[in-house]
Amino acid sequence: MNLLKVDDLAEALAKLTVRAACVQPPVEEAGLEQCLGRTLAADIYAEENIPAFARAVMDGYAVRAADVQGAGESIPAFLSVTGEVRMGEEAGFAIGAGECAYVPTGAMLPEGADAVVMEEYCEKTSPGKIAAYKSEAPGSNVAAAGEDMKKGELVLRRGRRLKPQDLGLLAALGRAQVSVYRPYRVFIISTGDELAGPEEEASGGRIRDVNTYGLIGKAAAAGFVISGRQRVKDVEELLAQAVEEGKQKADIVVISGGSSKGRRDVTAAVIEQAASSGVFTHGIAVKPGKPTILGVDEPSATVLAGLPGHPVAALMLFELIVGGLWRAQTGQEPRRGIRARLSINLPATPGRQTFQLVKLRADGGEVNIAEPVLGKSGMIYTMSRADGYIVIDKNREGLKQGEAVEVFLF
Repeated sequence: MNLLKVDDLAEALAKLTVRAACVQPPVEEAGLEQCLGRTLAADIYAEENIPAFARAVMDGYAVRAADVQGAGESIPAFLSVTGEVRMGEEAGFAIGAGECAYVPTGAMLPEGADAVVMEEYCEKTSPGKIAAYKSEAPGSNVAAAGEDMKKGELVLRRGRRLKPQDLGLLAALGRAQVSVYRPYRVFIISTGDELAGPEEEASGGRIRDVNTYGLIGKAAAAGFVISGRQRVKDVEELLAQAVEEGKQKADIVVISGGSSKGRRDVTAAVIEQAASSGVFTHGIAVKPGKPTILGVDEPSATVLAGLPGHPVAALMLFELIVGGLWRAQTGQEPRRGIRARLSINLPATPGRQTFQLVKLRADGGEVNIAEPVLGKSGMIYTMSRADGYIVIDKNREGLKQGEAVEVFLF
C-alpha cells in the first residue's frame, strides 16, 4: 500500500515559504486610485501633524474656556467679538480675556482660544458683543494639532490590505502614491476526463467544472490576477503542456484534481518533472485537503500547487496554502477571526487539523453561534452556505456544544 507521507500545515507552509523565495512579489508604486485592496510594501509614518493646527469641529465662537466657566441659561458669559476666522485661512490674530472670535467648522482657532461654544448657545446682544449660555472645558469642540495623527507616528504597517478609509488617511498625509506589492499572477488548471463547462450538458457520467470558477473567485477575492486557465483531461502529456504554459504566464500555477494516489492521478508526476525542486510536499495533515502537492520551479520563479479535486478541499487549500504564502511574503499579521460558541458537539479526526465550515447566527443577545455546515468535501453547496470556518487542533477528538471557537470569515 502506497500511503501519503504528510506534513503538518505549518511544516508545509514553512517549506514552501523558504523554497518560494524566488517568487517574492515585487514592489511597485501605485497612485491612491489604484490602491484599494492592494497590500502595503512599507510602513507608513505621519510626516506632519494631522490636523496641522487646532481647529473648530463645530460652528461657533472660539473662546478661552476660563471665560465661560460656570456659564448657563440664567447666568451667561458676556464676551467681545474681536473678529472672524475664514475657512482655509490663518487666523492672523489672538484673543485675550473676555474676548472671542467666530469660527466655522474646520477653521483655525485664533491664538489664545482653547474651546468653542456652539453657535446655538450664543446670542448677539449688541454690535460686537455676545452672550454665551454654556460652559465649556478646555478642548471642547476643538481638534487639537496632532490629535488625529502625530508627526513620526506609525499609522499603517507593511502587509496591510488597504481599505477605503486608508486611502483617505494617505490623502490626509499628502501621499499621492505608495509602495505596494504586485499581486500574484495565478494560472488555474482543472483536470479530469469527466469535466464539462458550465455551458455544456453534463450527462453520461460527466460533471460540470466547479473548481475553475471557484478558484478564480478565491484568487480575485485575495486581490490576485488571473493570468490564464485551462481544463485538461487526465493525460500526463496534456497536463504537462498546460503547466509549462502556466509557468510562462504566472507566479502560481494551481492544478485541481489528480493529486491523490489513484491510477489516473498524474499531477504529482507532472509537478515532479516541471519543478526544479521536485515535489517536496505530497500530503498535508488537514481535513479536508490531505492529498495536496507542492513544488517550486526556480528558473521560471513559479509555485506549482496540486490541490484536491473535491471543491471544498480545493478552495480551502487555496486559501490556506496560496493565501498563507502571500501573507508570509508580504509581512501580514496572522488572520484573526471572530468569537462564537459552537451549536452542537462536533467530532474530529485526531492527527489532522480539521477545517470545519460554519455559518453564524445570533442568539438574540451579543453572542454569535457557529453552526457547522455538514457535508462531504465534494459538495460545493456546503461551502456556498458557510460564512467561514473554524479550526480543530490535530490533538483534539472534537469540540463540545457551547465551546468557544474562532470563526475565520470568507
